[in-house]
Amino acid sequence: MDRRQMLQTSVYGALLSGLGACANTPSLSAQVSSKIPSWPAHIQKIAFGSCIDQNRSQPIWQAILANQPDLFIFGGDNVYASSQPWQLSNLEKAYATQAAQTGFAQLRSSVAHVAIWDDHDMGLNDGGAEFPHKLASKNAFLDFWRLPADDPRRTREGLYHAMTFGKEGQRVQVILLDTRSFRSTPLKTDQRDAPGKERYVPDTNPSKTMLGQAQWQWLEQQLREPADLRFIVSGVQVVVEGHGWEGWNNFPLEQEKLRQLIQSTRAKGVVFLSGDRHIGALYKSPSANSYPLYELTSSGMTHAWQTAKEAGPNRIGDLVTQNHFALIELDWPKRQVIWGFKNTDGEWLRKESIALSELQ
Repeated sequence: MDRRQMLQTSVYGALLSGLGACANTPSLSAQVSSKIPSWPAHIQKIAFGSCIDQNRSQPIWQAILANQPDLFIFGGDNVYASSQPWQLSNLEKAYATQAAQTGFAQLRSSVAHVAIWDDHDMGLNDGGAEFPHKLASKNAFLDFWRLPADDPRRTREGLYHAMTFGKEGQRVQVILLDTRSFRSTPLKTDQRDAPGKERYVPDTNPSKTMLGQAQWQWLEQQLREPADLRFIVSGVQVVVEGHGWEGWNNFPLEQEKLRQLIQSTRAKGVVFLSGDRHIGALYKSPSANSYPLYELTSSGMTHAWQTAKEAGPNRIGDLVTQNHFALIELDWPKRQVIWGFKNTDGEWLRKESIALSELQ
């Protein structure tokens, strides 16, 4: 039994004792495999997705497993437990229900994975720093995802984290941003459901933040680390234009600060991954002083927004409005990224490619 497995035993012992009192809650001891997959030495294929309702059917896991990814990235809303008044027991029950999903359990025991939260697994729809139960929710997250005892997320505020895989020339960095724990309250719209102003409008108040000071400083350090390709994971959309839902566009100064940080650190290979929206889409945001910033949004593994329509001025192609996951294939010999969306049958819905030379 390695160190991670030893940690799993102690962590889940505590979690199971807390869940034992929950009525109609499945036993985690029967749900969670003791096997924890090792980290890949080389990344060639990544699967990514978000928005998983633990109470819905989840045939999508078999399609994901059939693609044999080296890494799976959970992009947030990994369970839904944001009903109010918020109760820890509801979140624990949601995690237990999700753990009992057969395909999910198979993936967790066989595929290396990382995770960040969004509003519904933090505990408040569209919530941020104002959510009073962040710490209790964070502790449940740490235990469910079996994070090691020495993981820095256990001793600092927030859930931001980064990992790097592969050798020089094929080095992949995954940066998980916590866009909930420190995020200021966005400015509510004056025209609810109006196109481009659905829920929020841009707020240029310089005191507003997406990441908080400590996470901004940490991100700068990460962007200075050597990497050939960097996937920056944000629960909410980053460079997307044309809508008034949640996103970095709610805080234009923070959005510009992120662009400038990528430029000032000379971080090559940045690509954004996001969720939240219950759609799949690809975006390209040009920059006058650096390379274009690409973003892939993959959201709706169990319940995509089938009637979604929006302008999407910097979107590449149409929205994906059926249940899906994202697949990212790294062709290192050809120095290109092939990415897109697959449905629950494993069929490609969209497929595009980017030359790594474009991300320099």
